[in-house]
Amino acid sequence: MSAPLRIDPDDATPPYEQICRQIAAGSNDGSLAVGTKLPTVRGLAEQLGVAPGTVAKAYTRLEQSGLIETRGRAGTFVSSSGDRSQAEAAAAAADFAQRTRHLGLDEESLISVVRAAVTNVRSR
Repeated sequence: MSAPLRIDPDDATPPYEQICRQIAAGSNDGSLAVGTKLPTVRGLAEQLGVAPGTVAKAYTRLEQSGLIETRGRAGTFVSSSGDRSQAEAAAAAADFAQRTRHLGLDEESLISVVRAAVTNVRSR
């Protein structure tokens, strides 16, 4: 990896989300080329000073969004499948759903919030 990942302890964002964002950004800007092998879960956890479960959670999210793929014992790699923009949007949507689940709003209410935000951003 060209720029090492890091966790900002002053950032209120959970460490697994910081990892997701940095890998997604590297994938989108090309600094993490398709096929780049990522560190092992334990290796990255040690490098960042976080629990292996934190890195595993980030890798799971990234794999679900199509940004990375695990090839068994060969390791984890930046994926060539799918549209990067779509994958990043899916990861952001998953984070939004996770962050708002405690609010008690139904699905349609949350979708309305997202629609309003998209409309607001596009009208700027």
